[in-house]
Parts: sequence; structure tokens; C-alpha cells
Amino acid sequence: MSAALEESWLKVLHEEFEKPYMKSLKAFLLEEKQKGHIIYPKGADIFNALNHTPFDKVKVVILGQDPYHGTGQAHGLSFSVQKGVAVPPSLKNIYKELADDIPGFSIPSHGNLTQWADEGVLLLNATLTVKAHEAGSHQGKGWETFTDKIITELSEKRNGLIFLLWGRYAQNKASLIDKTKHTIIASAHPSPFSAYNGFLGSKPFSRANAKLIELGKEPINWQIT
Repeated sequence: MSAALEESWLKVLHEEFEKPYMKSLKAFLLEEKQKGHIIYPKGADIFNALNHTPFDKVKVVILGQDPYHGTGQAHGLSFSVQKGVAVPPSLKNIYKELADDIPGFSIPSHGNLTQWADEGVLLLNATLTVKAHEAGSHQGKGWETFTDKIITELSEKRNGLIFLLWGRYAQNKASLIDKTKHTIIASAHPSPFSAYNGFLGSKPFSRANAKLIELGKEPINWQIT
């Protein structure tokens, strides 16, 4: 399961793939496939977040919970969907906030956020797989241990990262982050159920860029084309 992982991440995470929890997770995924269950995203996309944003290139981390479970949506980046798929409600609210927050931002016609990942935005879900049409179906199987390790390694070995923590689930990960070295920008989740309770108007994107500039780093170009 580690073979396709980007080199810098493999250096940081290689020991995880030999641990019992990861072997158990791999066995679970194989069993799901043998039962004929469809799993999203497809195998080659599971580690897309890491493969598009190498360890030493991460500037901003956006934490999600689960991959999308609808047909053709998930491709390994939190909040992102493949081109040709309808933009999900949470991402619509993210775009709405961007249009309000970033001067000149034009809402794109699709929901593929790969450009952000290539800019240094780690789009990390806590759980990296899901059974088709069953939200949360792969929670508690080991992925959270793996992704918590990712957050911990970034916190310990990098400096000056910006963590955008939207909603209670993401905010619970704050305990893994060294706040003396990194910046946390927290708000409500962009879901339609909570966006109006503190996500819309929170200006996370301009705040993240202002901090990056303050740290002498290149800001993120949030415009998706």
C-alpha cells in the first residue's frame, strides 16, 4: 500500500506501513473488495493528497473527515471532486467565501482542487477510503492513526504552517499541533448545516495568505482555473 507514495512522505511514514494497525487496515480493504464492495477513491488516488503536496512543500493544511461516497466524486483530496461531477454543497460554500474573501476570485465551473494541492495546500481527509454510498463506513479502521501521524510529523518537523480547521471534528486535531510553531485558523464547517454559523465571513484564505507573507513565504494562489 506504500509503494505509490511520494518520496519525501515515504521517508517520513515508511515505518507506519509495517505497524499492526496498517496491516489490519490493508486486510480490511482487501476483504471489502473480495466481498464485491466498491471503495472510493480508486486505489491509485488514495494517497493523492500526499503525492501532490510533498512533505517539505506543505504551506497550508485543510483537514476534512471522509472522502465523498458518491459515484466518481472522490479522488484523494479533501473537499475536492473530479471534473465533470457536480460541485458538492460544502465546496459551493468554500467558493462563496473565496469570492467574498479574495479580491477578483472567480467561482470555477468545477470542483477539482488539484491546483491548490500543487500550490502547497495539503488537502487531507482523516479517513482515506469509504464504501460507495455509505458515509463514514471506513472510520475507526486505522486511517485516523495514519493521518494523525501525518499531522504530528508536520507539526514536529516543519515550521510556520497554517492549519485551517473547519468544524468540531477538524478542531479536535488541534491537540496534535504545536501552536508555538504553527498558526491555527478555526471556524465552523462549510457544510450548509453550519456555514452560516461562522464559516461564511471568517476570511480563512486571506488570513492564511497574510500569515504566509508575514513569514516570508509565497502566498497561495486560490484561483482555480
